[in-house]
Amino acid sequence: MILEFFVPFVMRTVLFMVLVMSLAACDRDSGEAEQEFAEGETQDEGEIIESVSGLVGKLDISQRGTDMVGTTFQAPDGRTVRLSDFIGKPVLVNIWATWCAPCIVEMPMLDELAVREKDRLEVLVVSQDIQGAEKVLPFFARSDFRELEPYLDPENGLSFGFGSGLMPTTVLYNAQGKEVWRVIGAMDWDGAKAATLLEETLSEN
Repeated sequence: MILEFFVPFVMRTVLFMVLVMSLAACDRDSGEAEQEFAEGETQDEGEIIESVSGLVGKLDISQRGTDMVGTTFQAPDGRTVRLSDFIGKPVLVNIWATWCAPCIVEMPMLDELAVREKDRLEVLVVSQDIQGAEKVLPFFARSDFRELEPYLDPENGLSFGFGSGLMPTTVLYNAQGKEVWRVIGAMDWDGAKAATLLEETLSEN
C-alpha cells in the first residue's frame, strides 16, 4: 500500500519540478537564454542558433541515430498514438505549451513549414499543457492554422522521453524513425538555417 501511494507521488513531484524549470526557461528573454547556452557550450555540445527576431536555440546532434521515443499521446481525433505511427516520411516533432512564449512565437512558422513541405515532411506539434484540450483547443481556434493539428500530451511523456528539460524542443526523425537532430529552444523555421538543416533529410526521400 505504501509503494502504491509513494511511486505516483514521486512521479508527480518530478513532473512538477520539470514544469517549473521549463516555465522559468520560457520566461527568460532571448539574451539570457543565449548567455546560458553559450556558457555551457563546447564544440561537441551543439551550435547556438539565433535568429534576427531574437529566437535562440541550440542544435544538438548527440542523439543522432537513436529510435523514436515510445511514449503515447493523443491525436486530434482522440486516438492514442505513438511517434512510430508516423514512420514512412520524415517527422518534425515540436513539444510546446500555451504558457511558453517562445513556443507561441514558433507556431505560425511551423504551420508555414508544414504547408510548404506537406509532401515531404510531417510536422507534429504536441502540447505539454497538463490541462490538455481545455487550454489547447481554444488556442487553435483563435490561431486558424492551415496544417498544424492539436496533438495532446498532458502527462508530459514526450518531455520526459526527450529529456531536454526545456520547451520548446523540436526533434527531426528520418523516414526510418531515427533521430537526425534536435533544437533545444526556439528557432526561425522560415529561415535559411532551418531550410539547410531540413534539406539533407528531406532530399533523401
